[in-house]
Amino acid sequence: MNGDDGETRSPQRMWFRRVVGRWEPQDIAPVASLAALVVFFSIASPGFLRTVTIVTALQQGAVLAIVAAGMTFVLLTAEIDLAVGTVALWTACFCGWLFQRWAVMADGHYHATWYAVAACLVLPMLSALLLGVFSGAVTVGSRLPSFIISLAVMFISQGAAKYITRGQAFRVPEILSTIGNRGIEHRGLTIVPYSVMLAAAVMLVGHVVLRYTRFGRYVYMTGGNRQAARLAGIRTGRIVIACLAISAVTAGLGGLINAGRMTSVTLDQNQDLLLSAIACVVLGGTSLFGGEGSMGKTVVGVATFTVLNVGLTLMHIDDFSRQLVMGVVLLAALVLNGLLARTRR
Repeated sequence: MNGDDGETRSPQRMWFRRVVGRWEPQDIAPVASLAALVVFFSIASPGFLRTVTIVTALQQGAVLAIVAAGMTFVLLTAEIDLAVGTVALWTACFCGWLFQRWAVMADGHYHATWYAVAACLVLPMLSALLLGVFSGAVTVGSRLPSFIISLAVMFISQGAAKYITRGQAFRVPEILSTIGNRGIEHRGLTIVPYSVMLAAAVMLVGHVVLRYTRFGRYVYMTGGNRQAARLAGIRTGRIVIACLAISAVTAGLGGLINAGRMTSVTLDQNQDLLLSAIACVVLGGTSLFGGEGSMGKTVVGVATFTVLNVGLTLMHIDDFSRQLVMGVVLLAALVLNGLLARTRR
């Protein structure tokens, strides 16, 4: 009887063992770093654990999480997308430009039909998708490094944003402002922002795709050993194109949500989005050399980056010093990433 009990495990315990069993010692470091930062800022800044602070941190991290989710796909294939920041900017500017032309000013507010609003959201997202497919197709077709092609796409999307806006600020549809600034409320206080719910949905879909689909397995194989993947019959070029397209779509979505948070779009938005997204993925433990990482690790990276940023702000660290600290942290993460990659080999 006791022997049978010993062999029988509850589903919760089996799930825990499966999750923990896949973790290696180096995977614990990002989680430990996150926990240490939370403890430190909780002591150094008494207001760190206030509800308002937590909600603000969640809203800041939501846009990063959406963009970092797409970047995870790209880095897992041993590629990189330098255009996420400007694709996000272009998508938001295109949305604002369309809305400014189709909406009608009345009572101090812009009003538009539902199909005009839908077009203001769908057309910019389609343009982001096309930019991603273009970047991937040229990368695969030319056999040039993705960072060179995405650098060109970065200038193209940035130039397009400047061309249509002419330096002006544009309003965005009200639905984006609602998603970016509101959420589920309790006693008049937002406790779960809509942007966080959207980011969680994006991350969950990304996790399911990477963990449980054939495409996800192909992504890991393409990044882990591209030559072996080709010999196994995997069309690695299509995988790279698809991942760069995913990255562009999530960048576009992040750009729209960020514009919604600001209620308008200007050319100075999303300037730090590229480095922040890469930092989040790398801080979580995903390898820059491909084939190693997961969406769960990216969640840890986003949380770490956001906690560090919010914590330094609450400690009244000025923007210049805060950027310096963030740069040092990113450099340390990159060096550690490279060292861990060597030990795995």
